[in-house]
Parts: sequence; C-alpha cells; structure tokens
Amino acid sequence: MPEIVIEISELRGENGETIKNLIEFLEDRTNGEAKATGSQIILSYTEEAEAPSKSHMRVLLRKFLHKEELKGDFRVITGKENLFIIKERKQARAEE
Repeated sequence: MPEIVIEISELRGENGETIKNLIEFLEDRTNGEAKATGSQIILSYTEEAEAPSKSHMRVLLRKFLHKEELKGDFRVITGKENLFIIKERKQARAEE
C-alpha cells in the first residue's frame, strides 16, 4: 500500500481548522485516505487507487496554500521519496 507523508509541524501553529481543511482537500483531490498523526499527515492508497506523482502532489499542496491564503507565509518542499514538508517562509517569520 503506497503512502505519502506530509510534514505539517510548522503549519500546525496556524489553527486546527486549517489541518482539517487540508485533510478534506487531499482526500477529495487524490482519492486516498488521509490521517493526521502528530506533526504529519499520511495519505494511504489501496492497490486499485494510484498515488499522484510527486509533481502533481506538490501542485495540490501549493493550491491548498493559495486557497487558504497562506501562500505568502508557507512553501512546499519535496523531501526524500514520498515526503513533502510545508515550511514557513523566512520573510513571514521575520515580520513577527
């Protein structure tokens, strides 16, 4: 069963509603099952459902940030295989 891990430790500081919205968004767009575990979201896929490519997954995460008006504060980084990190931008940290 293929899995994609999204590191959300820095996004978790926003509010709980943002994490719920991200889980719903990913389940709707990818036909996978998403679970939040601590500082990660794990997307699981059955054998029949095909996981999206890395580039498509990155685009989906960026679309979510734009939709939630967080694109100026956060960015998406591709980590090792099947790992994505939503990281706070340095500019946003400096303004606080």
